[in-house]
Parts: sequence; structure tokens; C-alpha cells
Amino acid sequence: MLLEAEDDFEVVDEAGDVATALRKVLAYRPRVLVLDLNMPGKPSLPAISQVRETSPETGIVVLTMQDDPESAREALRSGALGYVLKEATEADLVQAVRFAANGRTYVSPEFGARLAAAPLQPAGPPDGLSPREVEVLTLIALGHTNNEIATSLFLSVRTVESHRAQVQAKTGRATRADLVAYAREHEMLD
Repeated sequence: MLLEAEDDFEVVDEAGDVATALRKVLAYRPRVLVLDLNMPGKPSLPAISQVRETSPETGIVVLTMQDDPESAREALRSGALGYVLKEATEADLVQAVRFAANGRTYVSPEFGARLAAAPLQPAGPPDGLSPREVEVLTLIALGHTNNEIATSLFLSVRTVESHRAQVQAKTGRATRADLVAYAREHEMLD
């Protein structure tokens, strides 16, 4: 009702769970999706990157009760443009939607101050990669062949191929170029 009351907003639909929200984003391709992180069904956080892949023109504003900084950071890293707590003012949500519609990032000021003050949690390997899989991926991204990787890590070529297959499955990347891009995106080559 709050968003519908704005003259320049049009609410095209609502969804009660993540799967329905994803279907409706594909159907309507909205400029902005307001996403609750605590929806029933599938987890909402992975839906952010799914929306970014399937409807890159849709800006995402997370509206949530989750006030821990790491959830906010993960949502923003995944592609959300806004992070607004349900306890924030109505003006914060409206502002976040306006910013997202224009491709700009918005975090409510009170929460933004807490987010900036909170220490960064050390991030583990992305997508649940094991330390060995990270090693193999890094060497692939640096241009090494399976034989060279096997030699440098004291593994068999077959084991390297198995690790590579696991990395490809976990990351959803199929080609060597995709793996290089993934390693760069996750700053594994620094």
C-alpha cells in the first residue's frame, strides 16, 4: 500500500514465496523487485543472483528484519541495490526503490552506520568450494594444464579432473574461460 500510494510507482504484482516471485519477475520484468529475505519455500538470498541473471534490468531492494551486517553484505554482493530493515521509516523504503530504479545503491542511514562499523567476517571459499578445489581453480585460472596442476599439487591427473568437475558443478561454470572469469570475480588471482 505504501508503494502504491506513490504517484510515480506502479505495483504490478505480489508473491508469497520465492519460486512465485522468480516466475513473476520473468513474466513482468519489473524495474524494481522488493524482496523479503524470510519468505517461505526456497531461501531468498540465492534468489538475488538468480534475478540478476534472468532479469538484469530489475533492481532489487531487500526488505527484511535481518539486521546482521553479514546478511546485508551478502545481499549487496549478490546484486541487491538496496537493503532496508522493516523497522526503518517508510521514507527509507520509498527512497531505496527510487534509487534501485535508477541503478543506485541505498542502505538506510542508521543501518548503514552499523554496517560500516561492523568488522568484516573472513569469507570462506565461495560456493562451498573446498580448499583443494580453490587451489585447482586458481591454477586453472592462471593457465596451467591438468598435467601441470597434478605435478605441482602432487595429485594424479584424474584427481585434478575430478576436482575440476566438482568446481564446475558447484560454480555453474562450464568452460575454462568461465572458470577464469569466476576466479577473477572472486579475487582468487590476487
